[in-house]
Amino acid sequence: MMSELFQDSALLQEIDRFVEEQKDSIVRDIGRLVAIPSVQSEPEPGAPYGPGPRQALDCALGIAGELGLKAAGCCGNRMGYAQVGEERGEGYLATISHVDVVPAGEGWPEDPFTLREQEGYLIGRGVTDDKGPSILCLYALKYLQDSGRRLRYPIRALLGSSEEIGMDDIGYYLAEYPAPLFCVSPDSDFPAVNGEKGIYHARLVSRHQPDRVLDIAGGVAPNAVAAAATARVRADALRDGGGVHAEQLEPGLWQLSAAGISGHASMPEGTVSAIALLVDYLLENGIPGPDELPYFHLLQRLHRNTDGSGLGLQSADGRFTPLTAVGGKISTENGVIAQTIDCRYGTTMSGEKITALLRSAAGKAADVQEDSDEAPFYMEPDHPAIQACIDSYRAVTGEDTRPQTIGGGTYARHFPKACSFGPEHRDRPMPDFCGPIHGVNEAAGLGDLLEALKIYILTLLRLEELDY
Repeated sequence: MMSELFQDSALLQEIDRFVEEQKDSIVRDIGRLVAIPSVQSEPEPGAPYGPGPRQALDCALGIAGELGLKAAGCCGNRMGYAQVGEERGEGYLATISHVDVVPAGEGWPEDPFTLREQEGYLIGRGVTDDKGPSILCLYALKYLQDSGRRLRYPIRALLGSSEEIGMDDIGYYLAEYPAPLFCVSPDSDFPAVNGEKGIYHARLVSRHQPDRVLDIAGGVAPNAVAAAATARVRADALRDGGGVHAEQLEPGLWQLSAAGISGHASMPEGTVSAIALLVDYLLENGIPGPDELPYFHLLQRLHRNTDGSGLGLQSADGRFTPLTAVGGKISTENGVIAQTIDCRYGTTMSGEKITALLRSAAGKAADVQEDSDEAPFYMEPDHPAIQACIDSYRAVTGEDTRPQTIGGGTYARHFPKACSFGPEHRDRPMPDFCGPIHGVNEAAGLGDLLEALKIYILTLLRLEELDY
């Protein structure tokens, strides 16, 4: 039965008023976080993921304090949290988001770390993934505190700072604190996400020394489709073509540059890999030498499509969409080329199977070096907490929706009971000047973010009613 909360028009109007009153402050605070280039870098004292993520974490905790919330850093400067409600020994509820971001990459028409608003859309690195949602969580807690409601369970807004680079921060947190009774991660799509694919990362490392392809580089992160790629090659005569620009540096030496369309590796539809364009160009123009050729044919098979079929990885299980395989970043190091692979897979595949298939496909052309593997995460869609999220979404939007599964990986997979939940709407088209998460001109509709805040407030209230 749907909770009486969803039928309380006075409550919904009260939430509407709160969100409207806080709109300007929300935009301001998102801008404060976006302004910090919180990309992982070399560790420093007190900053295990580099000064950027630490500065963003401090900024978010400072905002929490300004909102009147209890705020604390924890776990060796890796995480922090804000809290409302008193501890009663019955456990706690939580949201979890992150303040670190992937590198901005090339192609932004304006500074990616300066928030700008255009026609009702906020643009800047992290507005959707995940700085905007982090601010929404803090304001959801502010509403609960300002309303004076007595909470059955305290609620924490957990803030991580290494989500984009492996999520080891959550391991530190769970070693020090018990897991929440239920956790919501606003780092995905609406409606509620009750399952996330497995995530596999590896590298194809060439076994040849550079011959005609002297060096090659492209992409900013393994989990993002490459927007740009370059190579220096030896060749007699080349011309532009296939999305690649050829510039002669000196007789017999050329600089090649490719431009693609970036996006998140878990949602490669509509993207164009600059690495794929460059590899095709190299092969079509007969540039790789005999020893290099098998490796570049292997790369072409990887980049030919995003379902992994070029390397024999294709699979589907019915719970999740089919496997995806993306080569996000390529580089030349110590005289060899390394191409990353990001695979998102369902329950009929495993990291061990993927490694075996890759080694079979690579043959003598490359070594396969597995970097990480996380099994799929799944909660039954009829779980009461999942239904509380869905019912809250329906109450605010009027849309009749069901839980879904995704290819992305969020903090939710590290908790016994959790789901990722908004704030994106893949079914809501955005203007051409807006870009996707991990892409150029990452954007979020301000109206969508404010609507998400209403959903999160109502969800937390509903989760407070459940027994765990």
